Amino acid sequence: MTSAKIHEEQHDLVVIGAGSAGMAAAIAAYDAGITDIVILDKENSPGGILLQCIHNGFGLHRFKEELTGPEYAERYLVEIRRRGILCKNRAMVLDMTPDKEVYYSSESDGFCRIRSKAIICATGCSERTRGAIRIPGDRPSGVMTAGLAQQYLNIDGYFVGKRIFILGSGDIGLIMARRMTLEGARVLGVAELLPYSNGLNRNIVQCLNDYQIPLYLSHSVKSIHGKERLEKIVLARVDDKFQFIAGTEQEFLVDTLLLSVGLIPSNPLLEKIGVKIHPKTRGPLVDETMQTSIPGIFSCGNSLHVHDLVDFVSEEGEMAGRAAAQYIRQLDPQSGASGVNGLKSAVNSHYDNQGNNTVQAVSGKRIVTRPLEGIGYLLPSFIDYGLISEDNDGFVLKFRVTKPYQKVTLLVKQGDTVLKKLKKNYLLPAEMEHIKMKKSELVTAEHELTVEVSND
Repeated sequence: MTSAKIHEEQHDLVVIGAGSAGMAAAIAAYDAGITDIVILDKENSPGGILLQCIHNGFGLHRFKEELTGPEYAERYLVEIRRRGILCKNRAMVLDMTPDKEVYYSSESDGFCRIRSKAIICATGCSERTRGAIRIPGDRPSGVMTAGLAQQYLNIDGYFVGKRIFILGSGDIGLIMARRMTLEGARVLGVAELLPYSNGLNRNIVQCLNDYQIPLYLSHSVKSIHGKERLEKIVLARVDDKFQFIAGTEQEFLVDTLLLSVGLIPSNPLLEKIGVKIHPKTRGPLVDETMQTSIPGIFSCGNSLHVHDLVDFVSEEGEMAGRAAAQYIRQLDPQSGASGVNGLKSAVNSHYDNQGNNTVQAVSGKRIVTRPLEGIGYLLPSFIDYGLISEDNDGFVLKFRVTKPYQKVTLLVKQGDTVLKKLKKNYLLPAEMEHIKMKKSELVTAEHELTVEVSND
């Protein structure tokens, strides 16, 4: 890649990212017998976004108790240290190759190349900015993402504003509405483009209702005004096509606008080497082992798809760690062949460049999954029928619905055969759904596996 001197390393497994997914993956791989592991992370210390989430509510599923973000991260960091897993911070990963070489730079090591047998990408996600949603108006200071404001306040101790408005009802925005109120700011309201909130219901109650902060559904910011500092915003109602309705404008005198308008899985490293990307999630296409379209490269956590609870991020990291360990154990030192390969050809055969399913069934023992009515996306994208044993835990289907539902049924089907019918009192787009499946519940290895919402 360069004529400069390269520091060479070799490890069985490289984990990129030291957040909840990356640390959980490394621990699971170590416990599965792969001890030569290195974690690379660009931040000053392990923990990822958890370190700035000082509110509680983490760990209820994993540890059966309420923890703050830093406390949750510390649980995993203690286990990383206890196992002696190498974690390099302030290490910026610059590139990787399909042959599982990873290039990074750091102050201590300089420019480095690691040759590995498997890679787990746990690079998290990034926030949509004002530029991504194209709000017209002036360009004053005081407009920032909710996550950045959280970092300024909780990490740097910087108070971002006194009169706040929040666009978007994602969980970070809701939590920051409460946080700014507790710090003495006045939060004038939260606006949501959709006719329902995108945050967890408990956050609506605890962060808005408890503090009498109004929620404006089917509203958005029409324009931003200010010279050096934000002075006011214009809010307006939108119709069912998200067009502003004339005559509904309201002005709010504010000095800060926080944006909580969505998260995007961060995968430039994977996209660069040709990993197939899911058109809905913007994360990679994976099978039930979290393996991407390039054998030996795995993805998990918010870089795969945006989660609602960190507990599920850690759970997914553990799945990827165990699968990567299995992949490494099954490598043939003579040929480099693996007993867990073949996904690349399956992806290329059955998905076009946009990730759209192009066939109704697959050959052999690889089952394509497909979301139907009411399902926004469905993971994993493939189920390897031949790799699911009768005596293990099977696999988990993960998905989100496209809109709120009440008193409906989830149908899991293969062809015309209904495998499962699950009654649901309510379904919300903000909450990720899980359906556990066993191999014995599948009727064939030749038909798609689908999930849909039914009113029956």
